This record gives sequence, structure tokens and C-alpha cells, in this order.
Amino acid sequence: MSRIGRLPVEIPQGVTVEVKPGNHVVVKGPKGQLEFTFNPKLTIKVEDNKVIVERPNDEKQMKALHGTTRAIINNMVIGVSKGFEKVLEVKGLGYRAFVKGDTLELHLGFSHPVLYKIPEGIQIEVDRDNNIYVRGIDKQKVGQVAAEIRSFRPPEPYKGKGIRYRGERIILKAGKSAKK
Repeated sequence: MSRIGRLPVEIPQGVTVEVKPGNHVVVKGPKGQLEFTFNPKLTIKVEDNKVIVERPNDEKQMKALHGTTRAIINNMVIGVSKGFEKVLEVKGLGYRAFVKGDTLELHLGFSHPVLYKIPEGIQIEVDRDNNIYVRGIDKQKVGQVAAEIRSFRPPEPYKGKGIRYRGERIILKAGKSAKK
């Protein structure tokens, strides 16, 4: 049995989980609402303030879907109650970030600023230390937006300049050395 899939998902106070026909799950909470349609072969039940996911058999595909379905429902519950956040650090001389309306403006050493339109359902803030805070209720969307922003200038291995996740270690390479 899947170690993740067999664990029930606790529903915190203020969050409602509704399972509609066709395994369409709607999760509502103080931060918003998320919906997702899961494989109809799985059984999703709400009992005693817990969500339980069960699989019909031990086929390889069902085993894989069992844990994945439970993890997605858990992320939906956490998202509408607490939300998710990724922090990006902008490192480099003259590298800056600003939020102007619904656009993130990045100055990353190119001849022009990089403009990134902030998607719906995502909030982006930039503090004085050039840290970019990406927040939202959908874990997948928050991670995707953070990855897209990082892709504009990933950290390079010689000086470490670029955009990195907070806590990401960049192993710096030695530069050219003089002949002996």
C-alpha cells in the first residue's frame, strides 16, 4: 500500500472539501478556491473532517495515482488555508527588480529590462534587498512562476551572479589561473 496515499488528509477549520461526481474535488478556504478533476477509478471520500483516497486494485498505474492524488489534495488544502511562497534572490552588480502594476521589471545586465507579466492568482513582491517573493494558493503555479523568473538569468558558476532560490547553493568554479 502507498505510504503517502493511505494517509488521510486533515481538513483544518474554515476549509471545506466537496467531492462532486466524476471525482471533481472543490476545496474552499479563507484564501480562495481550488478545483481539480482526478482519475474516476480512484475513490475519494470525506469522512470525519478527513479526506480519504482509496484505489480499486494494485496495478502499477493505480499505485502511482494513489499517492499523487492524495498529495495534490493535501496541497490544495494547504494552499487555501495557508498559501505557498517561493523566495528568489537577485545577485549581481546593477541587477534590480521592481513591480510596476501587473508587471515584474527585471534589470539583469541585458541592454534592456526584462518585463514579466504576473499571472492571475499570483502575488509578487520585491523588498529592498532585491528578494522576489512569489505567493499564491496553487503550489504548481507558484513553482512554475518562480522557475520562469529564475530562467531569465540563472546563476552562473564563476561569480554567482543571477537569480537563485533562497537557500540554493551555487558551487563556484575556479577561474583561469596564471601559468607557473
